[in-house]
Amino acid sequence: MNFTRWSARLPGTQRRAAARADHGVSQRGDGAVPPARAEHLPDDAPHPDAPDGTADTGSAGAAGAAGVDGLPVRAVLDRIPGLVALVHGPEHRVAYVNDAYVAAFGDRPPGAPAREALPELDELSLLPLLDQVLRSARPRTVKSRRTSGGRSYTVTCTPLETAEGPGVLVFAADVTDHAEAAERLRTSERRQRETAVTLQRSLLPQELEEPDDLRIAATYQPGGTEAAVGGDWYDVITLGGGRTALVIGDVMGRGVRAAAVMGQLRTAVRAYARLDLPPHEVLQLLDGLATEIDPQQIATCVYAVHDPNEGRLVYASAGHLPILVRDENGTIHRGDEPTGPPLGTGGWLHASGSVPLGPGSTAVLYTDGLVERRDEDIDEGVAALEHALAGATGTPQVICDRLIRAAGVTADHDDDVAVLVLQHPARKGSAGELFRNAALELLGGVEAAPRARAFASGVLTSWRFAPDLHDLGVLAASELVANSLQHGIPPMRLRLRRTDRRLIIEVTDGDDHLPRRRRAEPADETGRGIAIVATIASNWGSRRTPGGGKAVWCEFVLPDRP
Repeated sequence: MNFTRWSARLPGTQRRAAARADHGVSQRGDGAVPPARAEHLPDDAPHPDAPDGTADTGSAGAAGAAGVDGLPVRAVLDRIPGLVALVHGPEHRVAYVNDAYVAAFGDRPPGAPAREALPELDELSLLPLLDQVLRSARPRTVKSRRTSGGRSYTVTCTPLETAEGPGVLVFAADVTDHAEAAERLRTSERRQRETAVTLQRSLLPQELEEPDDLRIAATYQPGGTEAAVGGDWYDVITLGGGRTALVIGDVMGRGVRAAAVMGQLRTAVRAYARLDLPPHEVLQLLDGLATEIDPQQIATCVYAVHDPNEGRLVYASAGHLPILVRDENGTIHRGDEPTGPPLGTGGWLHASGSVPLGPGSTAVLYTDGLVERRDEDIDEGVAALEHALAGATGTPQVICDRLIRAAGVTADHDDDVAVLVLQHPARKGSAGELFRNAALELLGGVEAAPRARAFASGVLTSWRFAPDLHDLGVLAASELVANSLQHGIPPMRLRLRRTDRRLIIEVTDGDDHLPRRRRAEPADETGRGIAIVATIASNWGSRRTPGGGKAVWCEFVLPDRP
């Protein structure tokens, strides 16, 4: 086979030849050697015009460059360390393989089809590529294909003309070392990512607390394999007295550091929530803590409290996206204001706002990964989420899944996503019978305590509680009212509430001094009321009310219904 016919068709050969021709035309003068003659001058032959018989360097350089076309191509290809094979025809019959190819895969019979004679090409899935190169007459390259022997090759297939017709020159470079290094790097990155994801998930609540009045579901989805894990988190905290705190936040940054900061903030939120403070005061405490944890790290957060007696969601936001609420009529409400700066900025007084959350309502708290896209404004993403929420029905978990699908979040999403969905069901019929409220306004005076005991006894009797629970409830109501009469100021209110799981008794008054449990001495005539309540009740607590004053409550866990 005449290899010089297709050697001139290798990529770059035409450009080099054209450059040499231009150089020859520009340099040639009278008596200059034409390029065709210069090609045949031996490397050590002196130029005839040289005065001392030495070779002329300029002409010799031109001769050396032009002499590339005269090199024996087969000898060159045999010495190339890369693997070279030449095939021709629609069946890609073997025309030539070089020594490196033979050393790697063994001798290959010429004239046989590639599917039979070159099984390694089939193993690398290159036969369809040969067909494509032959049809399109354009070169193609595939990178880092691995054989069963463990070697990796980058293969370039170049179309050319042979004596037998159109053919393909296959050049394979062994990139095993590079591929193994890349695989080690990918393995290391994958392990680091798995560590961060494991840390992130371990810091999130493994099981959500289940309030009596709300149904809640949450979803966390880390970013794709190309994105480092972020610091998104959520939590549900039952505060007692029927109230529930809901939290969602996002630490700026990626990786293990962001996840670690997130874990510290989440733990702090749970601790501050037990103080039963208003939402804006909780964020004030978190802001100072975030500055101490890492002055370079900031986080956004929403802290909200739901009280079924008020039918509202009271919240405070530190630079976070607005809460969305769909009421029982399908209308979407957005909790836009007030919004303070992110946690960790310091020097800002946060404020609390509220949004209606009555029976039949659904609320969504989420992080920016759900609505933020690089090619659109974030307000457009929030508006699209509102539209999706308006049409999403079902359980909280179903709504979580539908919102994520509607937002186009997939496994290779470029950011973490956390979604928290809560519903306040509208209970009717037999389910509604398990959720009752009763309240009595107390004006003070000596008749307040007997009125409170009579009211509590009548309500608990109508709710058909067992005699022992009835008596404990009346005793707890009497002690809480007596404590309020002695240490509080009007207006006073006694409220009884039952759910399907507990009985809650709460007394409010106008004094903001919170009671505490103390040990009364045998000679003391007072100081035993709170101790009695703490002893007979399953749980008790107190908090300051927004308008000034306090609420003291206790609750009894109901026996399981048959």
